[in-house]
Amino acid sequence: MKRALSSAPQSGAAATRVADAGILRPVLVAWAIAAIIFVMIGAKDILILRFNDPDDAMRLLEVRDWLAGQSWWDVAQHRFNHGAFPMHWSRLVDLPLAAMLVATTPLLGEPVAIRLTVTVVPLLTLLATMLLLAQITRRTAGFEAARYAALITPLTLPLMIQLRPLRIDHHGWQIVLTLGAILCLLRRPTWRNGALAGMALAALLTISIEGLPIAVSIAGVAAAAWAWQPERKPFLLALMWSLAGGAVLLHLLTRGPGFFATACDAMSPAWLVTLSFAALSTTIAMVAGRSALIFRLAALAAAGGLTGAVLFLYAPQCLAGPFATLPPLAYEFWYLNVLEGRPVWEQPFYQAFVTMAVPVVGVVATAAGLGKADDECRPRWAILLVLLVAATAVTVFVDRAGATANALAVPGVAAMLLALLIRARQLSNVGLQVVATAAALIIASPGYLAIAGLAWSRSSDPAWQEISRLRDAGQTCAQISDIRPVAELPPSLLFSPVDIGPEIVSTTHHRAIGAGYHRSPEPMTLIIRTFTGTPSQARQIIFASKADYLVVCPGLGELDHYRERFPDGLWARLERGERFAWLEPVVVRGPAQAWRVIRPLPLATPRP
Repeated sequence: MKRALSSAPQSGAAATRVADAGILRPVLVAWAIAAIIFVMIGAKDILILRFNDPDDAMRLLEVRDWLAGQSWWDVAQHRFNHGAFPMHWSRLVDLPLAAMLVATTPLLGEPVAIRLTVTVVPLLTLLATMLLLAQITRRTAGFEAARYAALITPLTLPLMIQLRPLRIDHHGWQIVLTLGAILCLLRRPTWRNGALAGMALAALLTISIEGLPIAVSIAGVAAAAWAWQPERKPFLLALMWSLAGGAVLLHLLTRGPGFFATACDAMSPAWLVTLSFAALSTTIAMVAGRSALIFRLAALAAAGGLTGAVLFLYAPQCLAGPFATLPPLAYEFWYLNVLEGRPVWEQPFYQAFVTMAVPVVGVVATAAGLGKADDECRPRWAILLVLLVAATAVTVFVDRAGATANALAVPGVAAMLLALLIRARQLSNVGLQVVATAAALIIASPGYLAIAGLAWSRSSDPAWQEISRLRDAGQTCAQISDIRPVAELPPSLLFSPVDIGPEIVSTTHHRAIGAGYHRSPEPMTLIIRTFTGTPSQARQIIFASKADYLVVCPGLGELDHYRERFPDGLWARLERGERFAWLEPVVVRGPAQAWRVIRPLPLATPRP
């Protein structure tokens, strides 16, 4: 009797659960191997907490400040600008970091707990990403392709950059939440899956409003799928209302007293109203559910148009983006040089190639998968293709969106790699098999060609060789962490370039004037004006700032821009060796440089 029951055919849902469980083991094996390799490669950086991105250092500092007593509602960084330095970040990203620090610090001590946290949390986002991509791939291309997806994910460079140890800022969680919503979209169109997708998108937008384009794309694809298949109505309704309601709830939980504060660069009443109206207008559009396809599409188009009109009427300033109001100096010297936020065509060739190669291959491979798919899988391939094209289009205009586009390309690339390897094994000549296999792997991970080309070009570039020589000799800074020896100075307020501000406040006992965060453009503008202005102008600004020291890390890109554009500015003249009576050189270790600010003595008050 038991044998008969066990051999009975499983329901669709049960079979799906079994298949999802079956993919777990190969994913865990691939993840364990990738995790070991990543930890070995980054061991030195982990030990000395050398972050590749200042935002990661700031994120850790934000978490530690919260655990030390700073309010949950207060995400400002009080070590900058005399305590007046608002930030737009979300506490949601702080939660896993704080949880692990709280759990491990009593057992291991704070230094070890911090290093364990900044290693494990990103690796958990890598595991989540690998599991989600394997499940998405299984639903489109099958089990064997899903195993290849698990291998491809940690080898995809834009993903590796966002999911490796020390990368604790919000980008990894954005990838996870986006993939979670898409996986729900590929499942059966029940209200439960719709609600899960909507909550994932609500969390995505709460973490960062820069996830709005992909969130709109996912909601739009879900709406279009309903237009083609009206039986998907429960999914779409649940998605839209859980997105709107979830966003309101998460905003209340993370902002509290600041719930009604106006903002365009983070979740705010303007976006909550827009999301709520989108849910309402989509619900009304579903009245056309029994009409012809053209009427359903027209109703959805009207709902989208009305939602856009509501945003335009309620908060037209949000249509311009968060950087439109930056002062000219901050826009030119900071924003235009933050390449990850700029279009692909403004990137160095190797960076553009690394970002775009896998999505382009993925579009071709996903389209091929759609063409070969059976009736059951064809809608899933179509959904994936549309979202991949949308994510790739966003990446063309904002380079940092490339991680999501690369993630969505993985299922198609995995299916293509499987097909190419099968063909390679069928070749009769062993040499041809090796060549064909190598070619298939290169097609699946083309970004490494650009990295190899960059290394080769730099090895024969005299200018780059001179830069390397100066760095090796300790005469210029190779990375931002080279500013750390200023910790030898007594606790002070430091006047520093924009890019090294986060490193100073997160790794030393000092305070700083400002850093590259758009909600505080005034101190950023003062810093730029100081290093590019005349010595007399710089003296006036530095005295007014009450800074005790001027510190720099020569050789980093920011200072090079100042020197090139303003050859008679303060930094250009200091670099040439000029000295000023109000700046007293102070010796610090390494390539970092420091000057004590010498203020004139106050005039004595005459006796009566």
